[in-house]
Amino acid sequence: MMMKSRIAWFCVLCLMGLGARADPEPAAAEPEHKGARYLLGAALSVEPEYAGADRQRFKLRPLWAMQYGRFRLSTSRASGLMSLGGGEAGGPGASLDLLRGERLRLGLSLRVDRGRDSDESAHLAGVPDVRGTLRGRVYASYVLAGPWSLAGGLSQDLLGRKGGLLGSLDLNYRGRLGPGTEWGAGAGLSFGDRRYMRSYFGISEAVAARSVYAVFDPERATRDLHAGIGLSRVLDRHWVGFVGAGISTLLADAAASPLTQRRYSYSAAAGLAYRWGP
Repeated sequence: MMMKSRIAWFCVLCLMGLGARADPEPAAAEPEHKGARYLLGAALSVEPEYAGADRQRFKLRPLWAMQYGRFRLSTSRASGLMSLGGGEAGGPGASLDLLRGERLRLGLSLRVDRGRDSDESAHLAGVPDVRGTLRGRVYASYVLAGPWSLAGGLSQDLLGRKGGLLGSLDLNYRGRLGPGTEWGAGAGLSFGDRRYMRSYFGISEAVAARSVYAVFDPERATRDLHAGIGLSRVLDRHWVGFVGAGISTLLADAAASPLTQRRYSYSAAAGLAYRWGP
């Protein structure tokens, strides 16, 4: 029953978004390319084993994206490389811009959330996995003035697998260092509902009985403060590359969780991709 209510909630958001798209006089939109565009590449990153871990891990991930008009299918970071300057409001997965004007962008997306595998870290021994799920997200971004913009999103577990609701709000800056070279920086806050916080930071009585951790029931919604900076460059007609780095600190109950070994963390990534199409 709860799963049906989540799917119904997401459908309502879809209808609201379609209503926004039907506005007879929207703001001037970005030019849309005719035909499909594609991107394929790879990125190497270093990041915490899980949110709150004290150990880092390296990962080599594929970068791929396909865009046709306002519809985009992509991995994380790939959509930002598809069209430098367009941002990555939709994030990874399948996204559709319902409203795309000079200042305001509004859309919906679906993505697979892989959850958290307890085998990823020795600190998670005895802690149950967070099951993978399908997330529906509503996102928006608004250009405040010049290179400044505000972006936010709400992401809901649609399959009722204890993923809960996750949200974020970020202030971003984007500038140019020359032809084909862009840099950006941003900072923001992320938060989750009680179901999300319990799944990723809580310790139930059953888990406490079979692990080294004490019972912990998080109540506060704030998850972390984060900031990052990145550089993207068009290398020639087809090749594009990027480098980036970020820092974050867990807040409130997320920082106080027994699973949190270190509240501060950093990440970095670099990637190269080939793009083609109109």
